[in-house]
Amino acid sequence: MMKRSTTRGAARRLCDRAFVVFCLLALVFGIGFLLATLYSLVVRGLPGMSLALVTENTPPPGVESGGGLLNAIVGSLIITALAMAIATPIGVLIATYLVEFKGRGRLANFVRFMNDVLLSGPSIIVGLFVYALLVRPMGGFSGLAGAVALAVIAVPMIVRPAEGVLALIPQQVREAAVALGVPRWKVTVLILWRAATGGLITAVLLATARVAGETAPLLFTALNNQFFSADIFAPMANLPVVMFNFALSPYENWQNLAWSGAVLITLSILVLSIVARLVFREQR
Repeated sequence: MMKRSTTRGAARRLCDRAFVVFCLLALVFGIGFLLATLYSLVVRGLPGMSLALVTENTPPPGVESGGGLLNAIVGSLIITALAMAIATPIGVLIATYLVEFKGRGRLANFVRFMNDVLLSGPSIIVGLFVYALLVRPMGGFSGLAGAVALAVIAVPMIVRPAEGVLALIPQQVREAAVALGVPRWKVTVLILWRAATGGLITAVLLATARVAGETAPLLFTALNNQFFSADIFAPMANLPVVMFNFALSPYENWQNLAWSGAVLITLSILVLSIVARLVFREQR
């Protein structure tokens, strides 16, 4: 009996060590790919970082030197800002509804299920949906359609963490405010949202970092524009699509601009992620 127990214990320890080794190998494998990607960005993207990159528009085909990404940068900022202006109130209101009003009802469970579906669905499907919803009826591509597509992607990314932050607020806070005669909507807006401000801002920043580099939805909605344009009802240049087109082009200067644009997006996402973590740490 003792021998059998000893054998089982040895087998368990062997399995435990094998699993630890497998996890370490997976970690090294993942970090290796990450470091290889960052190395490629630094080697091929940093040499193209200059003042002209953010002060000149994209060059026309055949021009062997010069040009920048000003129109694409401005277009991405406009589309992303408009998308988050649409997604933020919708996401926060949905999270508030799930936590404060219908937390365990059938409708709330259905909303959570659909939110999970949107969260895990391919972004290109969203682009096709917005193409049929806005691009075809409007008769052309537009920055507005691109912003709507990014907003659809961002909403479930805001709902999930915002719901968790609101659920962490002690129930005694709600009960105390209601006991003092405060209307329910004021309890939500003036007390709960204020208490969860840091967490809500973190959710919005993380969603912004996530959608800032989306390419597939913008191919079907905003498309691209070689010239500088701030008209949201017309095709608008944006960094992801410009990078996609320039990376596949036969022109060397376009390929260099694509790598520089990749560095810009990577740095912006890194900054947003760091700010989000600092805000969340301050909230905690």
